[in-house]
Amino acid sequence: MKKLLHLDFLPRSPDVALLLLRLIFGGAMLGLHGWEKLMKFGEMSGSFADPLGVGRTASLVLALVGEILCTALLVVGAYTRFAALGAAITMGVAFFIVHGGQLSGPDSGEMSFLYLAPFLALLIAGGGRFSLDAKLGAKV
Repeated sequence: MKKLLHLDFLPRSPDVALLLLRLIFGGAMLGLHGWEKLMKFGEMSGSFADPLGVGRTASLVLALVGEILCTALLVVGAYTRFAALGAAITMGVAFFIVHGGQLSGPDSGEMSFLYLAPFLALLIAGGGRFSLDAKLGAKV
C-alpha cells in the first residue's frame, strides 16, 4: 500500500517527462491547430488577425511557423530550445496581444495560455535524453 501511495511504480525520469511534454503539446498544437490553419490557408489569409501590423497573410505565415514548423521540431526533439522559443512566442502573441491576456470570457486566450506553459518549460529544460538533439550529440 505504501508503494501505491508514494507512486513509486512510476519512473522518475525528467527525460520521460520532457518527452511527454514534447509529444503531447507539440503534437496537439501541430495536429489540432497548425494543420487546420495550413489546410484553410486561402480562406484564412484575408481575415486572420494582424496583431503585429505586418499584414494578415504574413501574420498567418508567422503563426504557421510557430504552430507547424516549431512544433514538428519539438515532437522529434530537434533544435528543441529554438523550436520551443518560436512556439512560445507564437502563443505569447496569441495570448497577450490577440486575446488581451484574458483567461475567461467570450474572447478568452485560455488555450494559448495553456500551450505557452509547456513551451516555456521546454525552452528552459531542452528536449532531454530522448530527443534527436541528444542522439546527434547536442548538449541537452
